[in-house]
Amino acid sequence: MNHPKVGSADDCAGTFRNPLNPGPDPFLTFYAGNYYLSTSQNDSLQIWTASSLADLAAAEPITVWVEQDPSRNQDMWAPSFHLIDGHWYFYYTAGDGSNDSHRLYVLQSVDSDPLGPYEFAGQVGDPDAWAIDPELLFLCDRYYLLWAGRNNLLYIAPMSDPVTVSGRAVYLPSAGGCTEVREAPAIIQRDGTTYLVYSTCDTGKPDYQLWMHSLPPGADPLVPANWYQHPTAQFTRNDPADVFGPGSNGFFQSPDGSEDWLVYHAKDTSEYTYDGRTTRAQQFTWNADGTPTFGQPLSLDTDIALPSGDPQSSSVTAADRA
Repeated sequence: MNHPKVGSADDCAGTFRNPLNPGPDPFLTFYAGNYYLSTSQNDSLQIWTASSLADLAAAEPITVWVEQDPSRNQDMWAPSFHLIDGHWYFYYTAGDGSNDSHRLYVLQSVDSDPLGPYEFAGQVGDPDAWAIDPELLFLCDRYYLLWAGRNNLLYIAPMSDPVTVSGRAVYLPSAGGCTEVREAPAIIQRDGTTYLVYSTCDTGKPDYQLWMHSLPPGADPLVPANWYQHPTAQFTRNDPADVFGPGSNGFFQSPDGSEDWLVYHAKDTSEYTYDGRTTRAQQFTWNADGTPTFGQPLSLDTDIALPSGDPQSSSVTAADRA
């Protein structure tokens, strides 16, 4: 099967093809007329931006942060950024290059531009506890931090503001179709219900996949029993499409707000390897009972209709864009 290279343009009007980026652990949002995408890097935090999803793959990276402190200037992974009271809070993992050094950090933008400039806001959570994959939950006017902590399991803690953890870490027992790894929490909310989608197994394995908890309206997220464990995987490998290890996801909406989209990484080999994980996106829908349904990951040969409201979603060809 012949796959397009990252950055190649398709010739189908109003469509795009994955991948969007050669990096893993994507976070993508649409804001003020542009898409903003960040993925795991090594020694910097970068954002790719474009007005059309079809043009993200060809966009040049914009470096928004380079760290000088050697204790946290490597393994800058799992970015996520959120607009709160006119400032973007950029959460990420970092360390000194050793696994034991991984901790959580956050930047704050000086204004409402996702590209910064940013200032270092501090370390998030226990400074002595191993942690990766930070994500923010806002519920009932309160903030909560979600992350993967000790033994690669999921934890949640209350926050007094977007930077400060204000209570003890609570372990969230989570099923996963394998014994190892519960990581990369991602949040989507609908009609008062909060869905916590997370990745299981090892991201280097072809069986890396998405599972899900849900929290009903009004329930305390710090009580593990309040989180309903959905009994089966939500998004898994698609061998006929040559898609393996789909996971480490995020969510975003179409520019007009009418569609919900999944962004994730996957690879096109069933080998146990961390190489070749690329960023992909596809639309998802909702079941009659209100739960999300993600379908199957699409092959890299699939022409995907652009999100509703995307400036290239009308009959504009790749040649016209060029």
